[in-house]
Amino acid sequence: MIKRILIAGESWTVHSIHQKGFDSFTTTEYAEGVRWLRDALEKGGWQVTYQPAHVAARDFPFTAEALAEFDCVVLSDIGANTLLLHPDTFSKSKVLPNRLAAIRDYVGNGGGLVMVGGYLTFQGIDAKGQYAGSAVEEALPVSLLQTDDRVETPQGVTPSVTAAGHPMVAGLEGPWPDLLGYNRLAVKPGGELVAAAGGDPLLVAGQFGKGRSVAFASDCGPHWAPPPFVEWAGYNRLWTQIADWAAGHI
Repeated sequence: MIKRILIAGESWTVHSIHQKGFDSFTTTEYAEGVRWLRDALEKGGWQVTYQPAHVAARDFPFTAEALAEFDCVVLSDIGANTLLLHPDTFSKSKVLPNRLAAIRDYVGNGGGLVMVGGYLTFQGIDAKGQYAGSAVEEALPVSLLQTDDRVETPQGVTPSVTAAGHPMVAGLEGPWPDLLGYNRLAVKPGGELVAAAGGDPLLVAGQFGKGRSVAFASDCGPHWAPPPFVEWAGYNRLWTQIADWAAGHI
């Protein structure tokens, strides 16, 4: 069986101004933070399709039927506006389907959804993630704040498994490495808290329609998931089991 997964997000561009007395110049750098997650899933037998945020803006599927090509969809550090405002809608006022509704319907029809935390997922920094009140929130097993939902823990916060029997954390009941932050979420009725951090939900599982959804409140890579976390012996197993469970394979 071929397991297919779509990851959208985990990319950014930094535009810097270098001021040197009277003179200045600019530099631009593009970067991606997907490699740890992608490598983990590929080692777990998943065939990964990756769309950086600027690619997802145009190429992310429009319909639940198109998304059904994938067993699981992962949204990681990609704001709702990137999926709502296709370039043809924003620049040319073209009427196009609502892709957040497509994600909800995809899950309702039996698909798997994983949302990974970060500065532009859930609500994120300055609440710019903008998933609160959206169709995607309907499909998630968690309720979102209406405000900036970040909890920054530069001192480190140690995750703890709260549902040791859940397939997503099988074999991972021991100590996890510390995280440096997460998005504050609330478990919906019917959702299952699988792991916590700092007294808040970290990993939550739920059913929506015929499908499953997962919320992981922290990041899959730096900075919230620092080197000890992404290099942790349990990292690959964790993400493979999250995707496998969301897709209904375990």
